[in-house]
Amino acid sequence: MKTSITILDKDYKNWIKALSSRYRKSQIKAALKVNDEMLRFYYDLGKDIVNMKAESKWGSGFMKNLSSDLKEQNPDATCFSPTNLLYMKNFYLLYQSYLENTPQVEEQLQNKQFTPQLVEQIASDIFSIPWGHHRFLIDKFQNQPQKALFFVHQTVENGWSRDTLLNFIGTDLYERQGKALTNFKNTLPDETSDLAQELTKDPYNFAFTGITTKYNERKLKEALLTNITQFLLELGTGFAYVGKEYRLQIGEKEKFIDLLFYNLSLSCYVVVEVKIGEFDFADVGQLGGYVVSCNHILRKEGRDNPTIGLLVCKQKDNLVAQYALESSSQPLGISEYELAKLYPEKVDGTMPTIEEIEQGLADKEETNK
Repeated sequence: MKTSITILDKDYKNWIKALSSRYRKSQIKAALKVNDEMLRFYYDLGKDIVNMKAESKWGSGFMKNLSSDLKEQNPDATCFSPTNLLYMKNFYLLYQSYLENTPQVEEQLQNKQFTPQLVEQIASDIFSIPWGHHRFLIDKFQNQPQKALFFVHQTVENGWSRDTLLNFIGTDLYERQGKALTNFKNTLPDETSDLAQELTKDPYNFAFTGITTKYNERKLKEALLTNITQFLLELGTGFAYVGKEYRLQIGEKEKFIDLLFYNLSLSCYVVVEVKIGEFDFADVGQLGGYVVSCNHILRKEGRDNPTIGLLVCKQKDNLVAQYALESSSQPLGISEYELAKLYPEKVDGTMPTIEEIEQGLADKEETNK
């Protein structure tokens, strides 16, 4: 049961609050330190198994015997199952080319693909996330260390749970991240253009809206905001929701932005326009006008960087989109979005009926008109 503070003095209560906050932070730091040390032990144990050629030296039952002997010597330990020992070996094999002084790392350092600081950051990321996350990544990307490192960094950056990590692995985030068509290189300072690009996706995955039948732009926007937590996760790091149909008074006219966000990583407003049809030249003119308007009306000098515009459409011709972006002096991006599959998976696991497939095809044709 929660009890009240025994001493009612204001300074005392503030001190208790500050102490409690410091204690919680110290617990978090202690947990991270323990996790770091444990993962480094796992990595070194995996390294020993590989470098000693232990499995060939001591036979096919080596993992089982090693597990039994380690448990005998460390009866309170719960991490020495044969399966977990195999994960430790694969943990080392997955990341050794990035953490060891290998020819690959030396070559990349010389070619300036890596810097010593980046190698240090990679190690910090790897030894920061929980072991349970690593086991999922080892299962999924055993021979794809670049993909595994991408999801390691995203987990550290965004504080993903295992469920969230699994969800984004399932949405092909690695292939979509940073892939929007943009003109950021020509319209943003060098120090922010790469970060802005990396925050984009193409296509955006809006399957979480649950839309599987005919819809219009209003229904799509309402579904996005009804699922605002998933929407913000899909947008990426640092996005904060500002408003829907955000009103701007421009001279004697009222204009309404579909969706307005603020990105804390970029320190700027982000105008998002949603279009259920195919992209065309005129869309860039409208989006650019909203971006300029936000710079004049909302942006605070010294606090906010230039506003960015993002148009998310159902379909685009990449060449048309590229030409349109070249015509604008404002920082803009163009991406597509995807909804759920043609037909939802049935709960009972049975195949869809002919009628359901035909209805799904009809709905898709109607949406694309």
